[in-house]
Amino acid sequence: MVLYALPYIYGIGLTSAREILSRTDIPPEKKTDELTEDEVAVLRKLIDAEYVEGALRAEIAMNRKRLMDISCYRGLRHRRGLPVRGQRTHTNARTRKGPRIGHMKKR
Repeated sequence: MVLYALPYIYGIGLTSAREILSRTDIPPEKKTDELTEDEVAVLRKLIDAEYVEGALRAEIAMNRKRLMDISCYRGLRHRRGLPVRGQRTHTNARTRKGPRIGHMKKR
C-alpha cells in the first residue's frame, strides 16, 4: 500500500504520507505496483517540491555541527560518539559506542 511505502523516504512519516496522498487524490489502500505513470509523476513532483530529502539531511548535520562548535553538552556527546539524551552508558549504549573492546588475556 502506498500509505506504508511513502515513509521509507527520509523525512516522510505516516502523517506526511496521509497528507501527500490526500493532496494527490491517490487512495491510500492502492498498492505501489498498481500506480500509473501519471500518479507516480505527481507524487514525485510533490515530494521533490516540499519534502526534500537531501536538504533535511544537510539541515540535521548543520544542527549537530553547530552544537559541536559551541561546545555545549550535547555537542560534546555527539563529538565523542556517546548517547546524547541522558541514557546510561555503564551498561548498554552499544549502538552508539560501537563493539566492546575487550582486555588482553594473560598467556
